[in-house]
Amino acid sequence: MWNFGAHSRTSWRSPIEKAAMALDKNTFVGIALAVAGIGIGTVLEGGALRQLMQPTAALIVLGGTLGAVMVQFPFPVVAQAFVQLKNVFLRSGPSPDALVQHLLRFAYKARREGLLSLDAELNKVDDPFLKDSLMLAIDGVKADDLRKMMELQLDYEGEKDERIARVFDAAGGFAPTFGIIGAVLGLIQVMQRLQNINEVGKGIAVAFVATIYGVGSANLFFLPCAGKLRIRLREKQVIQEMMLEAVLAIVEGVNPRALELRLNSFATTPPKRWLEKVAVP
Repeated sequence: MWNFGAHSRTSWRSPIEKAAMALDKNTFVGIALAVAGIGIGTVLEGGALRQLMQPTAALIVLGGTLGAVMVQFPFPVVAQAFVQLKNVFLRSGPSPDALVQHLLRFAYKARREGLLSLDAELNKVDDPFLKDSLMLAIDGVKADDLRKMMELQLDYEGEKDERIARVFDAAGGFAPTFGIIGAVLGLIQVMQRLQNINEVGKGIAVAFVATIYGVGSANLFFLPCAGKLRIRLREKQVIQEMMLEAVLAIVEGVNPRALELRLNSFATTPPKRWLEKVAVP
């Protein structure tokens, strides 16, 4: 027997109405370790951290990189990349465990009361992909057609999200080059003051700080951001694929127990028995 408890009959709330935001500690720890390693290494070599603080070098590298990125990509894509940057430092999205229970609840309700009964649940679903899928299912779209339509939407959204990651890939390629440009510009200024030989050594050292900024920003920030955003994209796609499979199973009238086994194939943790935890209001 499935245990559909009554505890949620008066207080049930969709677990995916609002996606919780949580700090991605790995990102902060990784950046801190890298910066600490560079700083400690500089000090151990007899250098001073203030030697690495060169605003003009940062301006050349960051300004040049941003300009090159804006030449390559349309402004809306660049602006969206800045917006999506928060996903590198924050994790958001529905809990997979709560989502599975939510989808199984839909399946049981549709099997017990009919597919049209899910129409009353639409206003409790904030996820656009799941909402669109359910609306098409309720409207009587066949499973094959629904799959084609939603997979087309998945592909389109995936391409848009991939462009965001490519912005940071491009920045990671441009930054070291602008670091070299900054170093060359610094050396040009040094060469103009060769008469003061005591300042030449200091000037050369300062000039190469731009190279550090370029290589460091590319490998510590831009390229890791691109990789992290691709991971987030894949996590989002897996969730959406899970939603689509659940809706298709509901349309096809699949037994909730069979749907439970199907959804467990998307899990990254050991399979669980969700039907015993599902509650229907």
